[in-house]
Amino acid sequence: MQKDERIDEYIAKAQPFAQPVLKYLRELVHKACPDAEETMKWSFPHFDYKGKMMCSMAAFKQHAVFGFWKANLLKDPHNYLSENADKAMGNLGRITSIDDLPPEEVLIDFIHQAMKLNDEGVKLPSTGKKSKMELLIPEDFANELQKNPKVWETFNNFSYSHKKEYVEWITEAKTETTRNKRIATAIDWISQGKPRNWKYLK
Repeated sequence: MQKDERIDEYIAKAQPFAQPVLKYLRELVHKACPDAEETMKWSFPHFDYKGKMMCSMAAFKQHAVFGFWKANLLKDPHNYLSENADKAMGNLGRITSIDDLPPEEVLIDFIHQAMKLNDEGVKLPSTGKKSKMELLIPEDFANELQKNPKVWETFNNFSYSHKKEYVEWITEAKTETTRNKRIATAIDWISQGKPRNWKYLK
């Protein structure tokens, strides 16, 4: 197991309910894919394989998420992924305990499929439905969004591109001060139903 200390810290700081979920998912990924490489991207844990993104996990105040970068290319006969396809984050919906996850053998199969896609150099199609993994948002931004149910609902009702614009704007901040300022501004704009680039819209 190639462990990243930043993920240890991330799990330690997560809500008590989320810690066993994150530990379980982490161990399961390494069990299914011994060559998985741990890293932090966009402020949450990722697992790469063969130098390419494979899956990731994140924890928020009241739920955790887990998903695959190429989820739309995985075979899912029991609809564990598509059942929650309308969710803004992750591929398995809101996870509050290990019991919310599919059976271990199902998750291992998904991981093996994701490994094979990376082995074969398969890329996401340039058109069609975007991977839900791209919609995962940083923990600090998500926490602020969830403080106001109406703001959270408004954000989730935005189009994929509008959500991504906000996430990229925040994650591209060079300093923590700038990042916090952008998050505060984003919350204000979202509360008014405004997309990130509302100033440029006719």
